[in-house]
Amino acid sequence: MKSKSLLLVCAILMAFHSVDAQRRNKKSDQPSIIVNDSLFPGLKWRNIGPFRGGRSVTSSGVVGQPHTYYMGTTGGGIWKTTDDGITWKNVSDGFLKTGTVGDIAVSESHPNIVVVGMGEHAARGVMTSMGDGVYKSTDAGKTWKHIGLDFTRHISDVIIHPTNPDILFVAAQGAQYGPSEDRGIYRSTNGGQSWEKVLYVNTITGASSLSMDKNNPLVLYAAMWQHERTPWTITSGGASSGFYKSTDGGTTWDKMEKGLPKEFGKSGISVSRANSEVVYAVIEAEGEKGGVYKSTDAGKTWKQTNKDRINIAHVLGITWKFLPIPKMKISCTYSMLPSPNPLMVEKPLRPFQPHMAITMTYGFIRRTIRL
Repeated sequence: MKSKSLLLVCAILMAFHSVDAQRRNKKSDQPSIIVNDSLFPGLKWRNIGPFRGGRSVTSSGVVGQPHTYYMGTTGGGIWKTTDDGITWKNVSDGFLKTGTVGDIAVSESHPNIVVVGMGEHAARGVMTSMGDGVYKSTDAGKTWKHIGLDFTRHISDVIIHPTNPDILFVAAQGAQYGPSEDRGIYRSTNGGQSWEKVLYVNTITGASSLSMDKNNPLVLYAAMWQHERTPWTITSGGASSGFYKSTDGGTTWDKMEKGLPKEFGKSGISVSRANSEVVYAVIEAEGEKGGVYKSTDAGKTWKQTNKDRINIAHVLGITWKFLPIPKMKISCTYSMLPSPNPLMVEKPLRPFQPHMAITMTYGFIRRTIRL
């Protein structure tokens, strides 16, 4: 009799434990903090400098160091802050041969490793400063070493593999004022000691944007831009422009076309880290074909979500600030920035993690739109 009672008590306890475990699992699937767009209008943007660096097209945060940021300028080299922008220090004087920075990447797994691509990627109406390849720091910006790709001239993106900092990707937009074979996507598997060109279209089509799926680093998305810059005009767009996707770490690439304009100009592309199926793009195209596009099936098909042409002339540069907030769900916004050239399209949203963001490119936040 006692044994039967004991078995009954055990069965009841196990049932309660099972229900409680199901409740806990159900709760764990829900984000503990939800941040919606409606919370952002109360936030105010402020200029955090530095005031001697010049205009900027790139910045980057550091995983695990929420107060540390790097900024690349188009005439003043590389700057760093460790106090959320209260103070800035130039960390590249005496190391760089050119002063214009196109992109900065900080390793997520080894934050002392910083890789910088030289040469601003914005084809401006007055002057676009060229660079001399790629530099690397292994001591958090204290010293820098040139690691090649001298003639890429203008680099739009640098990407470091999230767990293996020896694997690097560079999106080379290429020389502005003439044909060049040094355009395309480059890959290094030995930390920059050697490079191989893994995506190339032709001498007048360069890489304007590159995005890696950090949930699956074998997946990359590239935006290629057919363009020519002469002393009197900028020719932007053509049949050679397009979006490409790789699923084998950059070895092979497939062109994405369904739902996209047949011909377009400069563009930017970015895959969401919160949901790898979601990919965003900003496209310069004729008439109402230009604007913001979105794919919800990892690039198989695309749909235009906004056709306001202000998105073509004024597009953001974003760096994500890492905050230790578990399971935060954030609704993404695009920030519009004043651009000196109506043909210029900067990079789209490129989050490292879906947490909180700061922005710095060309000056002032002008407008936001919902996606």
